[in-house]
Order: sequence, then C-alpha cells, then structure tokens
Amino acid sequence: MDKHIIKWLILGAAIRLYLCTSEWVHILGNRVEIATPLNSFKRVNEGVYLLKQGVNPYDGDMVHEIPVVLWFLTFAAEYLKHWLPFLYVLIDICTACVLYKASKVFVRRKLTVQCAELVHYAKDTEELQYHQSDESTIPFLVLMAYLFNPLSIFNSAGLTSTVFSNLLLSLALYGLIDHHLLMFLFAAVIESHRNLYPVILLAPAVLVFNKNGKLKTILHVIVPFIVLSFALFRLNYSLMGDESWNFIDGTLGFIFFYRDLQPNIGLFWYFFTEMFEHFRTMFLITFQMNATVLYLVPLSLKLRKEPILLATILIGLMSIFRAYPCVGDVAFYLALLPLWKRSWKFMVHNFIVFCFFVVSLCMLPALWHLWIYSGSANANFYFGATLAFSTGQIFLVTDLLFAYVKREFCLFNGQKIIVQGKEAKIVLG
Repeated sequence: MDKHIIKWLILGAAIRLYLCTSEWVHILGNRVEIATPLNSFKRVNEGVYLLKQGVNPYDGDMVHEIPVVLWFLTFAAEYLKHWLPFLYVLIDICTACVLYKASKVFVRRKLTVQCAELVHYAKDTEELQYHQSDESTIPFLVLMAYLFNPLSIFNSAGLTSTVFSNLLLSLALYGLIDHHLLMFLFAAVIESHRNLYPVILLAPAVLVFNKNGKLKTILHVIVPFIVLSFALFRLNYSLMGDESWNFIDGTLGFIFFYRDLQPNIGLFWYFFTEMFEHFRTMFLITFQMNATVLYLVPLSLKLRKEPILLATILIGLMSIFRAYPCVGDVAFYLALLPLWKRSWKFMVHNFIVFCFFVVSLCMLPALWHLWIYSGSANANFYFGATLAFSTGQIFLVTDLLFAYVKREFCLFNGQKIIVQGKEAKIVLG
C-alpha cells in the first residue's frame, strides 16, 4: 500500500481508538442497534470470565460466541488487559485492508474479462466499461466506504464481535475473488459456526470454483466445507473440556430458535413478541428460510455468470433478514457497493434509499428513548423505524440487482434502443 492509503488507515484507526477509549464506548456498547445478544462485548466478557473460573459458559443463556473465539479472547484479555480495545480496532482496520486488496484483484480480473469480450460490446458503452483508472479509484472508494462509514465506526467503537465477522467475511470474499479455495473455506466455516447464515456463500463459491459444470468439481467445494465444519465442531468440543456439546445449542441453536426477544434493527423480534406460541414453529421456519434458502436458487441461476455480485447480494440479504442484525452488518455490505460503480448509472432509487437510511437511523434512538425511558411511545413506534430501515435496504439491494441486469443488456445492445423510430426505455418488471 502507498503512503496515501496508509494515512487514511491511520486516520480511521485514530477515530475508532478515540471513541472506544472514551465514555462513548459505554454508550455505543449498550445501544440495541449496535450490540445484540450475539455480539455484545458484555456477553463475551461474561463468557471469558466463566471460562477462567472453569464454568461452562453455555450452561446458561448469556454467552453465544463459539468456544474457539472465547479462548482467543481469553488469552487476549490476559496478555493485553487494558489494551483490548486496540485489538478490536486493529481487526477492523485489517478488514478495511482486505477489502482494499480484494477490490484491486476484482477490478484487475474485470479488466481481463472485458478485454476478451470488448469486441462484442456496443459502440456507445464506454462509460459502462471498466477503465484502467478503476484499478485505483474503486479500491479507494471501497476503503473509504468501510473506514469512514459511521455505522462501521460505531460498530468498532462499541467493541462488538461483529468486527470478527466482518474480517472473516472479507477474507471469504477475497478467497472468492482471487480464487483461493482454502482461504474461502477457512473464513466461511468459522463464520458459519458463529452466525449460521454465511453458509449460503457456498452458492457463489460453487459458481467460482466450478467452471466446467461437473459434479466432481462441486464436491471439491462442498466436501472440504463439511470436513472443516466437523473439524471445527471437534475443536470446540475439545476446548470445552467437559465432554459437553451444549455449545452447539448455545450458538447455532440460539440463532435458529430465536430465544432472545431483545429489540434490534431486524424484523424477528416484534413478530415473535406478538406471536401466539402455537404458531411459533411455523413462522420460525418461514423467517429462517427467508434469511437463507428462499432467494438462493433464483439468484444463483440469474447471477451464475457473476458470482461476486451474487455474494454481495446474499451478504446484503442475510444482513437484512438475519435473526440478530446490527449496524455493523449493514456497514460491511455497503462498503461493497463501489465494486459495482459501473452499474450506478442505472440505480434509480438512490435518493429514496438515502432518505430511508438517514430518517430511520435518526429516529431509532429517539423512539427507543420515548418507548423505554419516557414511556410516551410503545414497541410499534420503534418497530416502525426498524421496518423503514429494512425497507430502505431492500430497495438498495434490488436496485443494485436491476442496475446490473440493465448494464449487461446495454453493454451488448447499446444504451439507445430504437423501436419504430423512437427511443425505447428499458423497464424491468
């Protein structure tokens, strides 16, 4: 990296360090938009303390981090002590670096593919094509979008374990972009054990590493993933030392069965608070399918030639529909949007999405205060803001998908389509 990039990384780290070493760390770490039962620093601290006391942290319902991460943080807390916030900041800066490097490889590969297809492109599509300058501008935009997004900064300053998730997701994405199967498997397996939903990234992985369409090649991705998953289960079991498998129910089981109804920016909590118990199983399966497999097949078929966009959209969808989302999840996929800079021309909901984001994010703390502290509002007010925030995200993801489809059509057919002597407008129904 050149000195210019390093200066930005230092600035991003300085902002995070200032916030997480000031009184803001307590404020941010207690916000339900930032900290959830899965990523809360308090809960991780509780798990570390219980491990040190020789108590199984999964006997209760407070700790939901996998054992290998708890052991890592136990050693980090012992040797770093008061310097632990520096670890969280360092991991977040590493995520920005990985995204920057992955973006460079992405643009380079795009330029290579474009050179082979250039002869088939229409004449008036220069602005839709990747240029040599994109090799520096797009990675820089990705870096800025992650380093200085307030959602990313608050996530890191709140000392949430989502910083580990973002690092693992960035490594998995890098593995997909640069065709490093081992890197992808390592990152995806750990993150799938921590948060369940990243298992759906196997779909873009199969598309990336299966160029000849043979079952044998698909198995080269699926089988190692399963083997590494069992190996990680066995490692977690060994680390517990009490011959107990209850960490599975305390991590993956806790996510799937959604046992904690603490409000967050997602859609689960309100529905399951209001739900009659005898309907719970049906809606639980429906909601979990919506967050994982429901969109997997149609999107994989549509984007089979663009697996990195498929991965981007899947990361966005699981950030919206997962059981315990937080702003750190949103910040990660927002940082991937500059990868698709050449499709931005066809994104038509930018202003609407911007308004949804700004208004709902400003309303969430205010409505929480009115509901919990002032008692002058109720859960409907807060859920209305979370619903608006999720709606804005859905508009964004679908707009990106439609923009990509329009760009692909225009690249080969031209931007001006003449029908019966008049310029036609491209509309996707």
